[in-house]
Amino acid sequence: MPSPFPGMDPYLEAHWRDVHAALIIYSRDALQGVLPRSLRARVEESVLLETPTGIGDHPLYPDVRVVEYHAKRIADGGASASLAVAEPLLVEVEQETIAEPYLEIIDRESGNRVVTVIEFLSPSNKTPGPNREQYLRKQKDICSSTANLVEIDLNRFGIHTLAFPLIHLKPRGRTPYMACVRRVVMPGKAEVYPMPLQRGLPSVKIPLRPEDEEVQLDLQVLVDQCYRNGGYEGTLNYAVDPDPPFLGTDREWAEQWLCDKGLRKPKKSPRRKRKS
Repeated sequence: MPSPFPGMDPYLEAHWRDVHAALIIYSRDALQGVLPRSLRARVEESVLLETPTGIGDHPLYPDVRVVEYHAKRIADGGASASLAVAEPLLVEVEQETIAEPYLEIIDRESGNRVVTVIEFLSPSNKTPGPNREQYLRKQKDICSSTANLVEIDLNRFGIHTLAFPLIHLKPRGRTPYMACVRRVVMPGKAEVYPMPLQRGLPSVKIPLRPEDEEVQLDLQVLVDQCYRNGGYEGTLNYAVDPDPPFLGTDREWAEQWLCDKGLRKPKKSPRRKRKS
């Protein structure tokens, strides 16, 4: 069975690591079959160092170091020969790393030049701190390069991070989910896809080289695939609010929608006291 929501299922946000990884792979597979012959979609990884105070501000690669040790000599039943026995190696490991995958479309006929970068924003990209600052630097670098940038935000958590000023978008277009496309041939302009909770997700136009026809990435098909292949049916508790909770008119709509689907009980209206 598909998700009960017509578009993005907000309850999937609690399982973002799994959903994010699946979205990347399913997007790669979907694009691979429609790209021009000389272009390829590839999954890339940016490795971020997590420290006790948050996420580091530069990419790192996992590493280990072996600390010097000294062997001990023990006697073997009075024998004149002795045996060198090594103590366990004391190994220092780096702090845990977090890998944020993303997609690149490359041109294999021009030395694998990056044509388009596709990002599915994670909560860490939208949380104030070093990780968001690093993402914003990457975003700026891409927008000033010869590559297109496609950003897809399917997280209600965090602050606006897409590559356009939110103030330039009329209030009715500021939906819980959005996508942004920055094309090389349209500097200073952004194509924004509003994605209200009450509607199905759109197909986003993916720009390629100037001479290529754009291809489409159907977000609804991808999210439905994540829900189905991730085995989420019967595991999500729609009787309570998701995290983060619904707000405003979205809250009213979601409560009624889930009640109509039989996934939540209607709230009882308080009884009025009779006047004596």
